[in-house]
Amino acid sequence: MTVGVLALVFASFTVSASAGLGGSLLLVPTLALFLGSKDGVALAALLLASNNVVKIVAYRRTLPFRAAAGITVLIVIGAALGSTLLVKAPTVWVTVGVVTMFAASVAVERFNLKPVQTGFAPFLALVSGASSGFSGTSGPLKGVAIRNLDLDRRHFVGAASLASFAGDATKTAIFADGQLLGRTSVLIAVAAIPLMALGTWTGSTLNERAGEQTFTVLFWTVMGGYSVRLGVLLL
Repeated sequence: MTVGVLALVFASFTVSASAGLGGSLLLVPTLALFLGSKDGVALAALLLASNNVVKIVAYRRTLPFRAAAGITVLIVIGAALGSTLLVKAPTVWVTVGVVTMFAASVAVERFNLKPVQTGFAPFLALVSGASSGFSGTSGPLKGVAIRNLDLDRRHFVGAASLASFAGDATKTAIFADGQLLGRTSVLIAVAAIPLMALGTWTGSTLNERAGEQTFTVLFWTVMGGYSVRLGVLLL
């Protein structure tokens, strides 16, 4: 059981470093199943925040601070609201809204509607932060918001790392204040550092070797995985 959990944790770090995000797709349900919903979401936030520090180091030459600043601030605000308020709206409403906005974003990119992409990104960033705060994962929203910045694959992962770190660090602080993170969680995070380093190296290598077209396929595959998971929640 423990070996299986560690394997999924490593896989989540690898996916996150190669696609820029997607770690929570594997990590949150794994830890929720292993530790329970609240503790799992809280530990996932701590692990993802820590892993994003490693990713920021790995992608330090392609960190688009200026381009990602606005989205990062909105994600932090959303994460703080979502973590504090938890689920105020019915889960089904949130899930339907996320899937709808994801479908709209696919259409916007498919038809290359640049003005819509630019205006859509801030709203998606705010909602993604809120969604991540109360569910442990932002689903496809954060990815699509950053995708709308129109960055190459290396700068995309750099932007995602900055934004994700800020959001996950905010959630971690709130969860710690709410006593959802204890000594055991910190020890698990420390023990996972080698997996973070190995997963980030593996994912970064895959990203560097992939072309833009391959990265686009990888990105939308991860986004599709998020949507399938959300669809399952509706059943």
